[in-house]
Amino acid sequence: MSPEPATARLSFVTLEQFVEQLPPELKMLHDGGSGTSLLRWVEPSELEDPTPYLPEGEFLLTAGLPFLGKGGSAAKVDAYVQRLVDAKVAALGFGIRPYFDGVPDVLLNACRKHNLTLFEVPESVPFAAIGLEFSQLLETDNARVFRQLAETNRQLMRAVLSPRPEHELLAALVQRVPVWAVLVGADGRVRARRHNTGGSTGVEHSLLSPMLERLLSGSGPRVEMDGFEQPGSALVFGHPLRSTKDANLGALILGSDAPLTPAQNNVVQSAVGLLELLVRQRTSGSLAPSQLATAVLLHPDSLTSGPTKHVNGLKDLLAQSLSSTRSGQMRVVQGVRVDGAADDGPVRELLQWRRLFDTKLVEITEYGFAAITRLKVDDALLADVEKLGWRLVVGEPTELTGLAAAYQRATSLRSRVVTTGKSARVDEVTWSVAGLLGREAGTMLAERLLAPVLSLEPDRRDPLLAVLRGWLSENGSWDGSAKLLGLHRNSVRRQIGVLGELLDMDLNHAQVRAELWFALQYVEELIGPGSDGIVA
Repeated sequence: MSPEPATARLSFVTLEQFVEQLPPELKMLHDGGSGTSLLRWVEPSELEDPTPYLPEGEFLLTAGLPFLGKGGSAAKVDAYVQRLVDAKVAALGFGIRPYFDGVPDVLLNACRKHNLTLFEVPESVPFAAIGLEFSQLLETDNARVFRQLAETNRQLMRAVLSPRPEHELLAALVQRVPVWAVLVGADGRVRARRHNTGGSTGVEHSLLSPMLERLLSGSGPRVEMDGFEQPGSALVFGHPLRSTKDANLGALILGSDAPLTPAQNNVVQSAVGLLELLVRQRTSGSLAPSQLATAVLLHPDSLTSGPTKHVNGLKDLLAQSLSSTRSGQMRVVQGVRVDGAADDGPVRELLQWRRLFDTKLVEITEYGFAAITRLKVDDALLADVEKLGWRLVVGEPTELTGLAAAYQRATSLRSRVVTTGKSARVDEVTWSVAGLLGREAGTMLAERLLAPVLSLEPDRRDPLLAVLRGWLSENGSWDGSAKLLGLHRNSVRRQIGVLGELLDMDLNHAQVRAELWFALQYVEELIGPGSDGIVA
């Protein structure tokens, strides 16, 4: 059995699903073909004409009171059933006793004539139990629908930050809702188009002109309707995309052969809202970040060699993007996700970092995020970010022309943050290889390179480590290291030979010597201070 498509799952309970949950004692006397119809509610009624109080898709229950006396005539019963069918009742359940010992033949004949689904409800199954079963099933189904809607909305939001957000939004929409979709700009031209695989591709664009004219010339939130004979286009509905001042920025037009369920309409409304956000940002959103990005992309060299007036103009745009002043300093911040950090989706995360760092200049990256902020990123803000399961590299204060270099320095510390699981500040780091390497990584290096020596007994290990440190500190000079260590130069030469064999390394290579020197800086982390008798 093939899996149920996602679009079919965004629905409410059908009569068929409900019947599967009912006690087997219920007997279907006539199948009117309404099994796939949406069931809105279950309602008992003994009124002669309950239809004014019934919504479409009702499962009506009666014990037969309307059919007593003259109400049981063929004409009366036929009119009763006809009214139920006209009101689009999904099914009729007839309860046995106290009025009837069985379903009257005249009622069965009328249901067959008008094709209304009819059930016989035994005395052992009270109407209240049927209503309760439906309520529980509806509650379960609604919970499932809400979960699916949440996942769908996350998928739509992820599409917003894709390289082609409008196209990806429409692709996500038609995956969840059985429609074809066309996005049109304010000029009436198609910007994006999507449809389900094997589904209708929609109608000719020229046929949509009257609807587009209404959408792009009207005002306020609204839905324009139309219909065409082409497959998948019996119902065509359009939503305007509006600016915050109600200017029409475009339209989303969708087509389907059947009305959408409430859940599917919810997905459509989410897509409309996100598309409005995109077109607003592109056309009438905050202008400073887009002007700044355009200037830097088109004239990257102007940051350092451009005219003073141009550089000052860029500083003004940068200040507006950071809620700062032209002379205010800024810093680069890089964020790295660690275990336990929630994945809230790129849109929510982008907005979160913009809010926390009070900046519009935030980029979602493969490692997490990067931001430019005027804030100092004090310990309180750092703690708030770390509570969310993230770690930061906080750059030092800089100006416009130093941003690229500041980003590179922050990048050089990112691997250390990943390794240690601790945030780092660029201005607190010792800018040496040992300082950049960090304690955890340095200890790992020492443990790996010096393992054969570290595994020896202390009385043999410590003298060898002392000789290696002294010899390396004297750049491999036999006489210099012998004097430093208080040993004969031949003794130094012999022990360096032993070390070379133990470590399986050629100690004449400069790179090998450099790596061993850095490893020795972290030996104390493994064997304790002063254990190797190092001469200061």
